[in-house]
Amino acid sequence: MPLFKGGNPAINEKVFNNISVASGEEVMTINGAMKKFGLMLVMVLGAASFTWGIYFQQGKEAVIPWAIGAAIGGFVVAIIIIFKKTWAPYLALAYALLQGLFLGAISAVFEDAFHIRYPGIIMQAVLLTFGVGIGMFALYYLRILQATATFKKVVIGATMGIALFYLAAMVMNMFGAQMPYLHSNGAIGIGISVFIVAIAALNLILDFDLIEQGAVNGAPKYFEWYCAFGLMVTIIWLYLEILKLLSKLASRK
Repeated sequence: MPLFKGGNPAINEKVFNNISVASGEEVMTINGAMKKFGLMLVMVLGAASFTWGIYFQQGKEAVIPWAIGAAIGGFVVAIIIIFKKTWAPYLALAYALLQGLFLGAISAVFEDAFHIRYPGIIMQAVLLTFGVGIGMFALYYLRILQATATFKKVVIGATMGIALFYLAAMVMNMFGAQMPYLHSNGAIGIGISVFIVAIAALNLILDFDLIEQGAVNGAPKYFEWYCAFGLMVTIIWLYLEILKLLSKLASRK
């Protein structure tokens, strides 16, 4: 039975197929993975402050090229890391840099749009993201929430459903249609956002479990970077969904 499973597309049981550690090769540790995640987080915040500054100093038009380029670049780098896991030590920080540039631009747009109706929306989204992350880690550490087989199936299934939901929305948007309730600030729209935020948060439990299992089972040292990358993917998703939820609430005022 595979030991490694996760709802995050960057981290799942297939990641560890055909993975072996040569005799004498250094193996990953939980501490090593979390330190690398911390380094990636610093990179994200630093890059985000750069495009944030561009937006408020030069305007929306100046930051759009940065946002588009970073979004495309981040996606490409993420795909490369997912399929070439051994490259994670060389590309993880590049991914963090690109995502930071994108998040800084997007966050500035939201802050500017809601600064009157919902001042400080970005700071609240950041604090909520950190709060949820710390809370989920505490629940995992205390074994209040455990990544059991049933838990994994439910979270993975829900995550796949959300991915398909967003894909359908993208296709409909290409043809000039809108997915009902997805962007609505009504009760159903807010309920959808709350559900997605909850699933994103539960994915953190799977990520924590994977990191722990990877260390226990002696995964290669480079998997510290890969696991840090996977955890960052979930944190960024969680932040964006929290930001979307707060913007829906703000638009009701």
